[in-house]
Amino acid sequence: MASIEPGSPAAERDEPRATRDERDARRNEKGNARQRAAASEAANASGKDARGAEARVPGLQSYGLLYGSSAIMLDLYEQIERVSVTDATALIVGESGTGKELVARTIHDRSERRDGPFIAVNCGAIPDELIEAELFGHEKGSFTGAVQARDGHFEHARGGTLFLDEVTEMSLLHQVKLLRALESGEYRPVGSNETIRGDVRIIAATNRDPVVAVKDNALREDLMYRLAVFPLRAPPLRERERDRELLAQLFLTELNEESGTQKVFSKRALETVRNWSWPGNVRELKNAVYRAFILAEKQVEIAHPQLVPKVKKPVTQGDAMSVWIGTPLADAQKQIILGTLKYCGGDKRLAARTLGVSLKTLYNRLGSYGAEDGDAPPLDDGDNDSDPAELD
Repeated sequence: MASIEPGSPAAERDEPRATRDERDARRNEKGNARQRAAASEAANASGKDARGAEARVPGLQSYGLLYGSSAIMLDLYEQIERVSVTDATALIVGESGTGKELVARTIHDRSERRDGPFIAVNCGAIPDELIEAELFGHEKGSFTGAVQARDGHFEHARGGTLFLDEVTEMSLLHQVKLLRALESGEYRPVGSNETIRGDVRIIAATNRDPVVAVKDNALREDLMYRLAVFPLRAPPLRERERDRELLAQLFLTELNEESGTQKVFSKRALETVRNWSWPGNVRELKNAVYRAFILAEKQVEIAHPQLVPKVKKPVTQGDAMSVWIGTPLADAQKQIILGTLKYCGGDKRLAARTLGVSLKTLYNRLGSYGAEDGDAPPLDDGDNDSDPAELD
């Protein structure tokens, strides 16, 4: 649990004599000073990496944290250029592994809020009963375990950008509260009677079609329209023409520089890179290059995914699944997790409860599978959703 800083909103709520204007002034001054150094350092580092990548791989263009020279990526760069100079809310739609967070970070880095923080929140990985407190903060004693007041992500992102990933995984009840905060620009910490004026830009993302999500009752229609003031699409790798080879060369160059080696792709490996559809997108390609790099002496070979021996599929009948004898333990675990998720209709919270694991564990596993499911990175140790039956 974070401590209460002097002058923080949590501390200021204990100062009844302070006027609201004075609190707002202190809050803005404190937020700008606290966030500028770290944000500027991150932006400078990202710009340095982009310029280096462009110089190391001939023909590969870069824009902020994004790389690609295909027409569809150049169009995306142009859209980002237009929206970044505004404070409009944006909704990024794209498959798993397409780099939606990188798109959001690039918008932030090129906006007037670049000196403020960029806070990324995976809405689907936060337990439903805690998401309101995580977003808006809470008062001491407002719920079990709230031993002290705590600021939420809206406050942590003050003066900057709040990126809400997997926003369609948020319950409809909390979508209403998010919509209210977006419409009014104000929010109220859990257990507080004080309304706080926010100063944050919202960028949201989902790997689902928003229109379909509305029909499936996973996303409120009014929230969709409020988020999609400026919709953006992160294109899948299969639509990015020759970007596949250029990105593979970039990943290999970076690995060579880190390891002090001079490994190169074989002709067969480059053919695989060009011809495979890469359903896991950039994430799958990067992992494939990394695995091949580890195994290679001098020449990097990437086996065509369709030619790699596959584990027998399990037999599913209703709510029962039969796994073949001899199936590697890791593969059996993967089959059970994905089978349970499918049986639960894609509801990750229900799947986690059915499996007897924490939501954090489920997201970590899905994230490691890449192409099959999951669009969330592993959570840090700050998630207190403990689980006695972790999947080791």
